[in-house]
Amino acid sequence: MVKRVVFMGTPEFAVPTLERLAAEGFEIAAVYTQPDRPKGRGQQLALSPVKEAALRLQLRVEQPLKVRAPEVREQLRGFDADAMVVVGYGQIIPQAIIDLPRYGIINVHGSLLPKYRGAAPIQWAIANGEAVTGVTTMQINAGLDTGDMLLEWSTPIGAQESAVTLGARMAVAGAELLIDTLRNIESIAPRKQDDAQASYAPILKKEDGRIDFAMPARQILNRMRGFQPWPGAYTSLRGVKLNVWDATVSDDVAVAQGMVVQQGKRLFAGCGEGTAIELLELQMEGRKRMPAAMFLNGFAISAPEQLGS
Repeated sequence: MVKRVVFMGTPEFAVPTLERLAAEGFEIAAVYTQPDRPKGRGQQLALSPVKEAALRLQLRVEQPLKVRAPEVREQLRGFDADAMVVVGYGQIIPQAIIDLPRYGIINVHGSLLPKYRGAAPIQWAIANGEAVTGVTTMQINAGLDTGDMLLEWSTPIGAQESAVTLGARMAVAGAELLIDTLRNIESIAPRKQDDAQASYAPILKKEDGRIDFAMPARQILNRMRGFQPWPGAYTSLRGVKLNVWDATVSDDVAVAQGMVVQQGKRLFAGCGEGTAIELLELQMEGRKRMPAAMFLNGFAISAPEQLGS
């Protein structure tokens, strides 16, 4: 039976799980999270969402630079935890630590494994146009999200859901799934993953947000939803970066691929396969976000112009 745990996590997605562990009365020996990082223009040190939650819950916080360091392993051994819980920690856990707890290390992963192994499963599921996703609890091994599966929960992806809104729903579901997993750990039969069905969700890069207007409109919009809040979706106009915060498929305007046209107070961009999108909310670099109609008040487009040049 799992009573005493060590928690490892960093992002907002991990916070509901930590909160549920505390609320359900599990003894949380310590919370491990990434070191504070400089953030913003002032480069002030910022606490991770998990650290903020742990301090609020008055839990012990550890922030090793490298979890694989021998002294960290010995510290973890000293906690004598029944299980360790990992939710988006951000460091690879070595086998020497995996072997410490009686029930191993249980990970809450934001996909229906073996699909979307890796760092950004929610984002890539939306970006790739998946209709269904979910959360899986699994036993961590030395591979990349390749451990045995324990429990899973699935959900449709809403047509307008972004990675932010879907992630919030999945975080709450993942917390519930983790509690069920710990409560029933001795009766759950682990299931091997089918590696032949595996797909990957690599960590996002800034370049992933660059709009490729050779893609069809629906694919572009899927990527826009999936890559919120970062790296977002952007192109350039007249040599200046242009962030596109909201758009929709347009079926009644013909625009050449990669071109932008103005019709009244509306903006349309041509995409691949003869499709187009209407640009609804924009932000020129160095300026505020604004609806297209307001944007056009100071940035009229009298003739079709090239995007992304």
